Amino acid sequence: MTHGSRQVNEAIRSLVAGQASPIVVALDGGSGAGKSTLASSIQSQFDVALVPLDDFFSASIPDARWDEFTVEERLNHVFDWQRVRDSALEPLRGGRPAGWYPFDFASGIQPDGTYRMLADPVERPPARVILLEGAYSAHPILADLVDLAILIDAPMETRHKRLASREEKNFLRRWHQRWDPVENYYFTYVRPRSSFDLVVTFTGEPGGSPRHA
Repeated sequence: MTHGSRQVNEAIRSLVAGQASPIVVALDGGSGAGKSTLASSIQSQFDVALVPLDDFFSASIPDARWDEFTVEERLNHVFDWQRVRDSALEPLRGGRPAGWYPFDFASGIQPDGTYRMLADPVERPPARVILLEGAYSAHPILADLVDLAILIDAPMETRHKRLASREEKNFLRRWHQRWDPVENYYFTYVRPRSSFDLVVTFTGEPGGSPRHA
């Protein structure tokens, strides 16, 4: 277990011990920072309901439309924030099961530029720790539901190298053009480093992929 993992586990353990109801942990950070790997570590230590924020990508927005948005508009529209609340966080926070239909990245873009949703829902039973994992998971729009906001920090060069090792070159080039400015805006102006409850530098090999295409 890394020092960063120990810090995170200690913070979560303290919250769990002091609160009778489930807690919500936002695991935030730029693409390639190591969020998925740290999420797996947390799952091995606690009773966790994992909520991947990428499941709630705004699949109904045509692909070409993203390039018409300003950087701020892309951030505000990238996820269906109300569905995150209604389908996942609020039920689980209330001790109830949750279920949602994730967007289907693997099937590719439809003729109208949108994505499909998976036919089968993701279901999560109640758990003591609700782990919202993904870039922008500590967005202020969810602040009233989040008990602990964690930033997983890594240099841009390191993150980009990790992404390049697992993504197709042309896809990644388009992805960087569209989403790098959004990440920069978010972590500079919306949720700067100093605004997080806990900041850890994670150097392990992360899993996952930049699915919000």
